[in-house]
Amino acid sequence: MQTKLRTNEIAPNENISFPIGTIFLVNQLYEALAFRDIFGKHKTRGIDINNLLRALISYKLTDNFSIKRSHEWINRPEVLTEFSLPAFSERTLYRVLETLGANREEIISDIQDILFERYEFEHTNINMDWTSIVLHGGKAPLGKYGYSRDHRPDKKQITVGVTELADPINVPIGLTIEPGNLNDQIHFKKTYQQSSGSLREGSLVIFDKGANSVANTQMIRADNMQYITGKKLNKSDDKIIAKFETYNPQVIDEESGIRGIKIEKPNSINYLYFSEKLQKEQLESRARKVVREIKEAKAIQESIDKKKALPKRFRINNLLVDVDYSIQTKLIELSEDDAVRLLEDKFITGREGFFCLKSSKNLTLIEALLTYRKKDSIEKIFNSLKNEIEIKPLRVWTDNSIYGALIIGFLAQLFISLIRFEIPELKHTSTKFIKKALSNLTVTVDSWMRKTKRFIHSNFDAINTMILRHNWTVT
Repeated sequence: MQTKLRTNEIAPNENISFPIGTIFLVNQLYEALAFRDIFGKHKTRGIDINNLLRALISYKLTDNFSIKRSHEWINRPEVLTEFSLPAFSERTLYRVLETLGANREEIISDIQDILFERYEFEHTNINMDWTSIVLHGGKAPLGKYGYSRDHRPDKKQITVGVTELADPINVPIGLTIEPGNLNDQIHFKKTYQQSSGSLREGSLVIFDKGANSVANTQMIRADNMQYITGKKLNKSDDKIIAKFETYNPQVIDEESGIRGIKIEKPNSINYLYFSEKLQKEQLESRARKVVREIKEAKAIQESIDKKKALPKRFRINNLLVDVDYSIQTKLIELSEDDAVRLLEDKFITGREGFFCLKSSKNLTLIEALLTYRKKDSIEKIFNSLKNEIEIKPLRVWTDNSIYGALIIGFLAQLFISLIRFEIPELKHTSTKFIKKALSNLTVTVDSWMRKTKRFIHSNFDAINTMILRHNWTVT
């Protein structure tokens, strides 16, 4: 007698499933933003560039591995049908990237025009920041060795600048791409001028101290704009720091122990702050560095005493460099306590816990600090672009195809940011969760033993339902 139900046998069929939520979103926003007019003029022959772009952006917000894999993803019959595309070669996608790259300045300018025409933004204050992206391969002239934010100094890279409308809008409006050895102070000019023509007079430009220079702040003021930036501490600041308490600093944040003073200059105002929390963190970091230096000196001294070869980590490891070492540490002259004091004198400057902002605008100490702190939203855009939209790693391409690939990533990020801007309930939802919710919504093409195909949508959730029910045509 049978006492258990038998496992149902799985019968193979020709049904397929693929994510449809992202495709729905991309199609709706692409039309609402009139992107057909922006991109259609750059390719009038062959396969429709707009259909290819919608497919590429959709891929960027779903699987997103490589251009080669995107070609395979898009060329499935059901996906081709969704985007009204014929089957095409991989070279076609690279030609599209080349076209985007060659026309990048006009494309970004047109996107800005559309955004400012469609939305009545409450302000046009902007955050600007720069990062680097590793470039795999050395053939593209754009790739240069430089300071690597990705901690890969062994690889060539490019630098990327992004302009974002400041809080509470947080929508990216600008993208600049430059060689990997260009510093932020020089890159600033191109990033700023790309968007400055769209800003209202008196708008506030917010950027960090790495891009702060006299030339850059003068450029902003010449356009009748305001700025706030970080300022590197110097010797004149040390004199004020030494007498900080005599200025009766204002308490800004009791929990972090932040106090500050305003120092008015003829053309700007410095906002000097002291943070007990920051001071503690910096002193702990300095202490770890002192301990590390002592340990290294002891290791070197031990090698000298025992007449051994210098430990490998202290040697120059290059076959083309021949070095004779003659080393003597100060440990033979100093006690360990004296060595610690010597190191403390070197590493501890008296600036621990202090930081300074500089602005052309007369703000309160609290306003200046909060405004500058909200600039970290652009860091979240970089994190989203690199780790969730996944614009890296970049492979060996021509310069224009690198520009084009980054524009695709920028468009994908723009769509995510517009979701958060237009739907208040998703304001603080991460790119990761928005992507996942859209990808969860799938369509199954049921064609088994049917004369006509049946499309079954499944995996609706609160986020993808909210996004797809939103009226993207309302301006």
